[in-house]
Amino acid sequence: MFYNRLEAGYLLAAKLKKYRNEPGIVLAVPRGGVPVAYAVAKELGFPVEVILTKKIGHPTNKEYAIGAASLTGHFIIPHDNVNDEYIQHELTNIRTRLKEMHKKFMGDKEPENLRGKTVILVDDGIATGNTLLGTVNVLRKTGPGRIVIAVPVASEDAVEKLSREVDEVIAVLVPDVFYGVGGFYENFEQVTDEEVMFYLDKLKETGKTL
Repeated sequence: MFYNRLEAGYLLAAKLKKYRNEPGIVLAVPRGGVPVAYAVAKELGFPVEVILTKKIGHPTNKEYAIGAASLTGHFIIPHDNVNDEYIQHELTNIRTRLKEMHKKFMGDKEPENLRGKTVILVDDGIATGNTLLGTVNVLRKTGPGRIVIAVPVASEDAVEKLSREVDEVIAVLVPDVFYGVGGFYENFEQVTDEEVMFYLDKLKETGKTL
């Protein structure tokens, strides 16, 4: 049980020390992953950036993901009756929203070139892993040297699933009985945009944001 995301982040950072001397970057999944990523980046001396991706939903069921998109790339699982016109329309809408989030959290800075770097993807926990799978597939197209998923808590199923897709999955807790990410935190209040900015600004003060 963690007190809050910040405490969980410091405990997670202790498991990531072997990466300290590598050329790396921490990518925080907003919003809940940002306080965790703050602690990890601070301890490793890595810069941090907010990873912005959104799923691409099926035209007949928007909750069913057929892929994912970032500002610079996208990943699609081919489906019957999903044409390129629909995909391009969704990409335009998604990237409009992502640009708004990027402007809010990262200002005018362009997303960092990840080629050849150790990318540590940080969230506050993983239940199924399905959402992160899309993010990983988009990230892979940027040519990182290594992709590591790091979280305070994850289900056994999620660790098994994601371990097949990335170089390493690191979790502080992988409980036998998993009852939702929030169940492993005493304080699991929703992280606000203002809190995201607070942590990113604190890292800027130490020169650890990009």
